[in-house]
Order: sequence, then C-alpha cells, then structure tokens
Amino acid sequence: MRVLLAPDCFGGTLTAREAAQAMAEGWRSAAPADQLLLRPLSDGGPGFVDVLHTALGGQRHELVVTGPLGEPVTATWLEHEGTGYVESAQACGLHLTGGREPERADTRGVGELLAAVRAAGVHTAVIGLGGSGSTDGGAGMIAALGRQRPGLRLVAASDVQNPLLGPHGAAHVFGPQKGADPDAVRRLEARMTAWAGELAQLAGRDVRNLPGAGAAGGLGAGLLALGAELTSGAGLVRELTGLDAALDDCELAVTGEGSFDWQSLRGKLVTAVASGAAERGVPCLVLAGQVSVGRREMGAVGVEAAYAVAQHVGSVRAALDDPAGTLRGLAEHVAGQWSSTPRR
Repeated sequence: MRVLLAPDCFGGTLTAREAAQAMAEGWRSAAPADQLLLRPLSDGGPGFVDVLHTALGGQRHELVVTGPLGEPVTATWLEHEGTGYVESAQACGLHLTGGREPERADTRGVGELLAAVRAAGVHTAVIGLGGSGSTDGGAGMIAALGRQRPGLRLVAASDVQNPLLGPHGAAHVFGPQKGADPDAVRRLEARMTAWAGELAQLAGRDVRNLPGAGAAGGLGAGLLALGAELTSGAGLVRELTGLDAALDDCELAVTGEGSFDWQSLRGKLVTAVASGAAERGVPCLVLAGQVSVGRREMGAVGVEAAYAVAQHVGSVRAALDDPAGTLRGLAEHVAGQWSSTPRR
C-alpha cells in the first residue's frame, strides 16, 4: 500500500519533519511492507523555511534579529531562484514569548529579515505568517524598515482571512491565544485602531478590512500597507512541494497537526491535503495532538477519520511528555486499522 505522510508541525512540540518521521516509524511497525512517502508541510507558520528548503533546496541564510520581546534571536531565511522565503514565526513566534506579555511583543525582527533579503539582491520576498506571539499590526516591522517600502515584491503567505479590527480581528480572535486577558484585548484593539490610520497614510488606502489584515497579530495589515499581495500559505506550499504529484501516486493520505479544531477547517494545511485527496478519491486521515472537530464537519472537507494522540494515551499531559513517542504509537495503531498490507 502506498501511503503519503504529510503533516504540519505539532504546535511547539514537533516540527513537521519530526512529526512525519514519528508517523513513519509507527506505521512501519504495524505495516512494514507499505511504501511510505514523507512530505512534511507548512501553511506559512513554524517550519515554513525548513519545509521549503527540503523541497526546493536553495541557500539558507542565518542571522541574528530582534526577538518579540527585544532579545536577540537567530532566524533563517531561504534564497531560491531570486526569491527569499521568510518565516515570521522565527522572529516573532509565540514560542519565543511563552505566552507572556502580549502587549509588548512586536515584529521588528521581521523587518530586519526583510532588510537582509533586500541587501542580498533578491527581487521577491515571500513571508510566511502564522504562529506569531505579537499583536502590533506590523508596527515593529515597519519601524525596522524605516517606515518605507523595502523595494521588494512582497507576498504574504497566510490562510487567515480575518480583518485587522473588530470582533473577528487580530486582537479579539488571536489575542487570547497569546496570553491577552479581556482588558489587554481592549487595549490592543484601541492601539491598532489608531495604528490603522497610520497604515492608511503609508498605503494610500485603508487596509484594515482587507482579507488577511489580521493575520499574525496584524502583521498582515502591515505587509498589505507595504504593497504585499496575499496568497494561501497552504496552497503555496502545496504547489512548491509537489503535493499534488504525491497525492496522484498514493492510496492513503495521512496528515496532522497539534490541534485539529474549527480553525483547521478554514483553509489550513490539513484541509489542503484532504481536499487534494478527495479530488482523487483517496481517503485522508488526520493524526493530531487533540481533535475537537465532529465527524460531519471533517467529512465536509474530505477527512475520512481523525485520531487524537491525547485520547490514545489517556491525557494531554502524557502526549506532551513524549510527543514523538506518543505520535509514533498512535500511527502504529492507525496503520493496524487502515493498512491493506499489515504485519504478518
């Protein structure tokens, strides 16, 4: 049986590559005769550069930039055929803040990465959005660029369509995930309401209600003000990694992420894999740390079944104590149910 293993990262515990490897080890334990194709993926969040480097090759550039709380952090961008791929989470990711000080975390390091891409003579910068710990509307990034357009074609890779402000905006929807309590959410909303006026002056138009403006704590709005075009992160990675060709040649697709929830159903990576599999009549499974999506909802996006590591091992704590080992065990269990060539 030909099985495609194409997970995203698992929320700060496993990279996409580590998750794919754990799945493969578990699957082979139950069905060693199966042919496995490992295709770690990203929708623009953590792992974006690593996934694209694995698929495309190219040259990695490492530099020290300003982290979300002002501390130096090491970040890497990828140069390939005249395009620089930047992972904003490396400069302002939630993993760098620990869910602390959501009102202080900023995006200055993203601007420093873009300045490095420009200095290298690259003509296009693709910025992966997702997994951010900041909610500054891109203010830090724009300050680092001297409040000027960077002289690059900018592409913002995101699967979030939220506006900058309002009940569906960056502060209200994503602020609590970054440690903001209700009072902090109100302050962040007020701050970005004022900032939206400055972005309009920079852009020559109002960007606050554009789809994707609320991505990465409003970093999307900052990029849109600099003239960026918005594209689907999952769709971009699907194209650049040759996911469709891999789906053409598999009999079962397995994807995964840390939490398979309502946000997953809104164009995230899992749905990109599932929809591609459904187009080919290939069943698609999800292995996730936790699952909170009902069977009807997952079926609507092409997912045949979903399995939670936490449920398999008895608790979230047990899953987090050994993320690779418990995901490996779940994959072995699922392979025993789904593989047509089980261990004899």
